[in-house]
Amino acid sequence: MTENAATNENSREFGLQRIYTKDISFETPNSPAIFAEKWEPDSNLNLNSSVTSLQNDLYEVVLSITVTTKIGDKVAYLVEVQQAGIFLARGFPDQEMSHMMGAYCPGALFPYAREVISDLVNKGSFPQMLLTPVNFDALYAQHMQELQARAAAQQAEGGNGQDAAH
Repeated sequence: MTENAATNENSREFGLQRIYTKDISFETPNSPAIFAEKWEPDSNLNLNSSVTSLQNDLYEVVLSITVTTKIGDKVAYLVEVQQAGIFLARGFPDQEMSHMMGAYCPGALFPYAREVISDLVNKGSFPQMLLTPVNFDALYAQHMQELQARAAAQQAEGGNGQDAAH
């Protein structure tokens, strides 16, 4: 049994095949008037990731980041970036694979997306925008807890409905 476990460990393979920017959008709907405003920005960050199975144990992971920065009620800029990567992953149990695709891969893509966002904001003539590091492991754990809570709530609702019918 130990030899089988060792064989399974050795048959695991993980690698980053390619990183690329899939989609970019930069908007400054209130320029040039916004440049005359006192720079007291309020920024909102929205993160999302998706996984698509390709072929031969290859997966595309897309990290989508939207940054909306306002001065008062006026949008100074809106940046949307989809940073993608193709990852090879083979021989991992489902739970480990889920964690890799939901936390590790987006974490590997984040520095690239952060750089793209910073460059776009800078080229838009705005002060530097540096996104703070993101704990993708914590976000993944939170997402999994929310899924479990939803499943438990649905099961409880289904169970209550059945009890009432008897």
